[in-house]
Amino acid sequence: MTDTALRQAYPILEFDPAPTAVLEPSHILTRIDVPERCVLCFFQEAITAICAEKGTCVHRLGSEIGHNPVYEIEVDGRLAVVHPGVGAPLGAAFLEELIALGCTTFIACGGAGVLNRELAVGHIVVPSAAVRDEGTSYHYLPPSRDVSASPDAVAAIEAVLQRDNVPYVVGKTWTTDAIYRETPTKVALRRAEGCITVEMEAAAFFAVAQFRGVTFGQILYCGDDVSSDEWDSRHWQEQTSVREKLFWLAAEAALWV
Repeated sequence: MTDTALRQAYPILEFDPAPTAVLEPSHILTRIDVPERCVLCFFQEAITAICAEKGTCVHRLGSEIGHNPVYEIEVDGRLAVVHPGVGAPLGAAFLEELIALGCTTFIACGGAGVLNRELAVGHIVVPSAAVRDEGTSYHYLPPSRDVSASPDAVAAIEAVLQRDNVPYVVGKTWTTDAIYRETPTKVALRRAEGCITVEMEAAAFFAVAQFRGVTFGQILYCGDDVSSDEWDSRHWQEQTSVREKLFWLAAEAALWV
């Protein structure tokens, strides 16, 4: 494809399907003996508590923020545990690098804002798809309104939640790059198209997974409320017991897939 043929009215729509980029993760990373199944956990306090006791650091991802350990734990099988950073660009880059190292099946666990106040703090949401209101996914898939999670991963998550009698809801999430631009009008628009949560990474994760041919699913717990004109934090980051429980549910699902 020529650069002229690629050109669109807006740069974000200029998707290039070329399978190889100038810089590939495999150019800077060598495959290692890392577990194929991986939990991407957004809760650093849970990672610290669990991996200090059970984990071994097998690699370190890097960025200008510093080193990001890749831990291995044994939970009825080998499991990698990594914090994916915050936001679609960093999360996608770390996912790319983990794939290059040898991970193939991913379950992420994190928090999300709710677009429906009836979803209580701590309630579990399993995203089946994500609205692509961020930039990263457009470099991996042609422009579209949303992108789906891996069906096998969603099925595994549901199986674990049902087995453990954990209430949950499956639905669409809204992935945005701009947490301070979730305006009432945009919230209403996203809610009208079926979104029940808002977060910053899912669409990018799902797109990278599809592009690279790996399996990816996510578990979210309901946090702050952005469904009305006034934001309600609902003290969602204080739900430490929920956060660690979510990690173990993600671990079970990663080993189930």
